[in-house]
Amino acid sequence: MNALIFAAGLGTRLRPLTDSCPKALVEVGGEPMLGRVISRVVAAGADRIVVNVHHFPDMVADYLRRTDFGVDVLVSDERDCLLDTGGGLLKAMPLFDNDEPILLHNADILTDSPLGGQIGAHRASGADATLLVDLRESSRRLLFDGSMRMRGWARADFSEVRPSGLDTSGLEPLAFGGVHVVSRSVEPLLEEYALVHGRAFSITDFYVAVCGRSVIRGFRPAGIYRWYDIGRQTSLAAARTAVGAGLL
Repeated sequence: MNALIFAAGLGTRLRPLTDSCPKALVEVGGEPMLGRVISRVVAAGADRIVVNVHHFPDMVADYLRRTDFGVDVLVSDERDCLLDTGGGLLKAMPLFDNDEPILLHNADILTDSPLGGQIGAHRASGADATLLVDLRESSRRLLFDGSMRMRGWARADFSEVRPSGLDTSGLEPLAFGGVHVVSRSVEPLLEEYALVHGRAFSITDFYVAVCGRSVIRGFRPAGIYRWYDIGRQTSLAAARTAVGAGLL
């Protein structure tokens, strides 16, 4: 199993913490978030991991060199140009030397969502991508039909919908959780998208653009799980409290 951890972000919402430290190395419970996420994807079966870097790239690379995770961990260097999540995935693709799916996980997401269940659902469905989604409050949501196939995107108040003119009746708006599994079938689609939109682009925008012709599915766990976006000060504090209480 392959995994890509998005660790290149600037962490502007965490300043002043990220004025001297990359967001991926911000600690929760005495351990850098990047280490927590790597351990999580390794436990789910990942044996080849790529970490993209941009903000304080040498600090991240040094941490990876000093820490033994028991698997191959490679660096996708974006120090010259921050490529966002879609461009970051496209740049990292050559570092994966097999046809296995790629588990994508934001370095700033602390969660105990069932990775095994999500990976299994992806393999069973044959989808091009399978996204962790739920009813969490969000200003922007993805839209899914009754079979959990993604059909579009909308602001929470539906003041903007994409694709333009999409009939949203019967579609359920769900928040994306920053954990997804993609098949290698997305690579030519990413290349095609980059030719039109440039090499730096959001993977969410990519999903919206291709969901009409590709199978992008949502994965909504049946059980209760915890989820924190530590890229925000309030959520970072809540995550630290949860870890301190032994909840994660």
